[in-house]
Parts: sequence; C-alpha cells; structure tokens
Amino acid sequence: MRETCVNMVYELAKLDPRVVFIGSDLSPGLLNKMKEEFPDRFYMEGVYEANIIGLAAGLAMEGFIPYVNTIATFITRRCYEQIAVDLCMHNLPVRLIGNGGGVVYAPLGPTHLATEDISIMRALPNMTVVSVSDAEEMKRLMRATLDWPQPIYIRLAKGGDEIISDESKGFSIGKIIPMHKTSSDVNVLLITTGIMTQCALKIAKKLEESSVGVTVLHCHTIKPLDTESILQFSKKADLVITLEENSLIGGLGSAITDCLTENLGRDIPLIKRFGLPDRFPDKYGSQAQLLDYFGLNTENLLREIEKIIQENFTIHSNSLVING
Repeated sequence: MRETCVNMVYELAKLDPRVVFIGSDLSPGLLNKMKEEFPDRFYMEGVYEANIIGLAAGLAMEGFIPYVNTIATFITRRCYEQIAVDLCMHNLPVRLIGNGGGVVYAPLGPTHLATEDISIMRALPNMTVVSVSDAEEMKRLMRATLDWPQPIYIRLAKGGDEIISDESKGFSIGKIIPMHKTSSDVNVLLITTGIMTQCALKIAKKLEESSVGVTVLHCHTIKPLDTESILQFSKKADLVITLEENSLIGGLGSAITDCLTENLGRDIPLIKRFGLPDRFPDKYGSQAQLLDYFGLNTENLLREIEKIIQENFTIHSNSLVING
C-alpha cells in the first residue's frame, strides 16, 4: 500500500503539473523517477516536519497540490499546530500521507505507533481523513485526491495486505462501500475502516454460518462521514459493531456513535466499539502480534461478538430478537 501510494504521486505528477511531492528524511531512492523527470516538483527535506507543512502551505497558495509523506506519528503529532493553522485554517489542498498508521511500526515502540492519528486529525475543521483497505483501493483514492478541494490525511498500512476491494463497487471520497450484504434483514452491522475491513469480512462469514445476518460497511472516509448511508443501514440493524486500528477515543467508533445518537434517538440499536485502548502500547513485536495483544484479531473479535449476541439476543427464524 505504501509503495503504491507514493508511486501514484508520480503518476499524478505526469498528468497534472500542479502535483508536488515533499518527503521528510525518507528512504534513499524513493521516487527517483519523479525526481529525475520533475526535479522542480520533488523535495526531500530533513527532519523538520513543522517546516515542510509550512512549505506545503506556501506551494498550495501558489496553485500547487502538494503531497507530503513521512511516518504517521511525525506528520500528525509533531506538527499538529502547523497543520491546524497553516493548512486547515486556510482550507488548502495539501495531502498528508502518514506511513504506518495504527501499530504498523510495532518493532519501534510507542513513539512510532500512530494509535490516535485518526482521532486528532478528525478533530480539525476542514480536514478530510481517509484509510483505505488495500493497495488497489489506494489507487482509486489517489486519483480522487486530485480535485478534492480540502486538506486530506491519508493513513497508510504497511503494504502486502490481501486485496479485498472491488473496483466495480466504485470509489468516492466521503462515501461508504457495502462490502458484504446479508440476504435477510440486517441483524448485525459491521462498520470498519482500513485493514480491519479484511477482519470484518471474515467475521461476517463465520457469523452467517450461525444464521446471523451480517452486513459489512467499509468506511474508508472517516471524515466527512457518510451520515446518510450509515443511518440507512443502521435503522435496519439490531446490533452495530465498529472495528478500527485506532484509539476508541475519537476514532471511527466515536464518529458512528455520534451519528447514531444524534439522529436516531430512542430508536438507536445496540452499539459495541472495538479498537485500541486508551493507553500507550507497552509491547514490541510485529503489527500482527500487537493486534493479537489488544484482541483485534478475527478469532477474539468473533468470540466477543458472539458473546454480545448471546447475552442480548435470541436467534429466531434467521433473525435476532432482543432479550427482554
């Protein structure tokens, strides 16, 4: 996904003379072809992320579309004020590409783990926040960024993830994609983002083996949220589950909960959010090992969801009936 994303910047640069790439102390040789072909639109700066946000803002004010790329924690936490003041206040079309969202950089510890990047970027006015499911969907996102008028935060996974997206389902910034629809009335609605969508599809398959109808919504754009579609599907659901590789505070689950409580009132379905806990990770290892540690794997999530269903519902005629 990461390689696909930066390579798409080069492809976009060939199509549009406004496209500029700005990196911060990244791998030698990155986008060499773009550097050779468009040297006046390629910048590889040192370790001063706050300054490159200012550089990107200045270029955007001159009519360029800057794509700024570095590690997710550095491009969010380290220069948050510059993003707010230089980009968001002026509503500039700068694209922030964050390498290693979530717990991708597990071997490097908590300083490099972007466990709250969705939350803090979502809080900024005018900021669009996107987390796609795989490399093919990344291509569709990058093409859509050219004409998007506002700043965008693009959260990257590590790459090599299974391809689950389908071009025939379309792609628009700000629109959810139903990845799996139950043939019966929706009983369980799984809403997810990023690579957790892969996990959600596996969970849906297992639940339907137990006669539980499941619909999976891939919410690649956390902000602006596709409120209309979320409400359309949620009104039919008995249970809404959110899955994300981000803090439970302020992320996708919070966005969905805000949406449902503000719009459905007493008709709100039961909601359960799964994500990272409100603490700095205290383990090292691989991304998969940390997700296992926090219970964000298919096996544990399936057990937890089945437990919620057993405690709150009775399965009757291929539908869920709430207890009591």
